[in-house]
Amino acid sequence: MSAAKRSARDRILAAAAGQIAREGIDGVRIARIAMEARVSTALVHYHFETRDALLAEALDYSYSHAGDARIPSGELPAASHAERLRLMIEQCLPTTPALEQDWVLWVELWLRAARHPELRPIAEELYARLHAWFRAEIAAGVDDGEFARCDPDEVTDRLLALLDGYGIRTLIGDGAIPLERARRAVSSALARDLDPRSPRGETLEPAAAQAREPAPSAARAASRPVRTAPSM
Repeated sequence: MSAAKRSARDRILAAAAGQIAREGIDGVRIARIAMEARVSTALVHYHFETRDALLAEALDYSYSHAGDARIPSGELPAASHAERLRLMIEQCLPTTPALEQDWVLWVELWLRAARHPELRPIAEELYARLHAWFRAEIAAGVDDGEFARCDPDEVTDRLLALLDGYGIRTLIGDGAIPLERARRAVSSALARDLDPRSPRGETLEPAAAQAREPAPSAARAASRPVRTAPSM
């Protein structure tokens, strides 16, 4: 495939991923993708036989690029495993507009994969990449004596579940879980598993951050009324 064709194909995939984030999978239209990618609808159909094939590959394309951004090939610029884990957690929460869009795409993939089994391998592969990234850092910290002995796979599974749960509530603007509280909650839970102490005495949850935040019960009471039954 020529460089020009590869460029057009990438533009199509990027346009499709952007539309999925803005309008959801069901709102995506081939004609609008073609217009945004500056190609003809015929060229879209040349590269992708069906709409579903385009959507599946657009999700894979988006998450692959998001994964490259979140999972850099080089070392993170930090002196300790605890500090690197803090940076990794920051990259896996909706902390910036770009990461918010990535999160919307994650949600779309979850919903689509629940209804369409052919998309489940994409979701599984992306989770496997995130798992491997965090597991490697946790295992290295254990081997270096910075973290307590633990099962890195179990700790990583809990960490990813926490990131998903707190991330989605931050994404939707839940007043009980602002971004800073999500950061602290995830880091605190991980600290209990790892009891991290870097050579400089660092922990996953700096004491200064604890002092700045009100107690969870007070924040919840101030942010929303008391409910008598769950709303979900």
